[in-house]
Amino acid sequence: MTRANRVSWLRGLPALIVVAAAVVGPWLAPHAVDEAVGNPFASPSAAAWLGSDRLGHDVFSQLLHGGWGLVLLAVFIAAVVTGLSSVLGAVVALWPRLGAVIERCADLLILLPVVLALLLVVMSWPQWGTVGVVVVGIVFGVPYCARVFAAAATGIAASGYIEAARLGGESAGYVIFREMLPNMRELLLTQLGLRFVAGMYIVSTAAFLRLPSALGAANWAVMVRDNASGILLNPWAVLAPSLAIGTVAVSVNLLAAALGKVRQVPHPAGGGERV
Repeated sequence: MTRANRVSWLRGLPALIVVAAAVVGPWLAPHAVDEAVGNPFASPSAAAWLGSDRLGHDVFSQLLHGGWGLVLLAVFIAAVVTGLSSVLGAVVALWPRLGAVIERCADLLILLPVVLALLLVVMSWPQWGTVGVVVVGIVFGVPYCARVFAAAATGIAASGYIEAARLGGESAGYVIFREMLPNMRELLLTQLGLRFVAGMYIVSTAAFLRLPSALGAANWAVMVRDNASGILLNPWAVLAPSLAIGTVAVSVNLLAAALGKVRQVPHPAGGGERV
């Protein structure tokens, strides 16, 4: 492993720590979510390291309980959006006429505000709950991301080995998944990190507005909303979940960028190995 690669991995290390803490947090929390430990908006103490919220619940325990749902949904949205967008970008580059139709449809979705669509879908079909939030995140995330992939895939589609594969009778799936996408690995990982940030934004906004029902009442966005009135009494009730959302989004983005920059060191025989 080269020094540059070690530095890249170290930059992404906070993401692994923060995400792991969010996932295993419910098992590490010293108190239950609805357990009262003191007066409302009490200052930090030995019983409550970050003080208490508006109902006297332990802020630290709620912080450990409130991250896994947001992270899980954001990861799912990011993975689906990046995967669909990379394939659509390759399709646009390989078949320009079909790509023109895809781009016109994408333009329509890009013009619509995501928050307005979120409110429209979830309020019109409340039974969708979290599924509606995920659908909105995917539908409105793909158009912009697909344009980024299409711009990168255009140059790859014009290269000699792609033309040789198509003239040789290789299937569209082979050309896209075996020839084009591996050559966009760094872009894939970079966009995965950016889509995760966008997914966190959408899921946090929905949770802040109390739209989805499956995230529970202890998630970070709801903590910010419910405890804003007591920020002067116990600032940690608002600052802790706000910092948690920002730290997870930024650190995962750094990890994706670090993975994208891991270089290949050729073997003496001519192969390649990622280090």
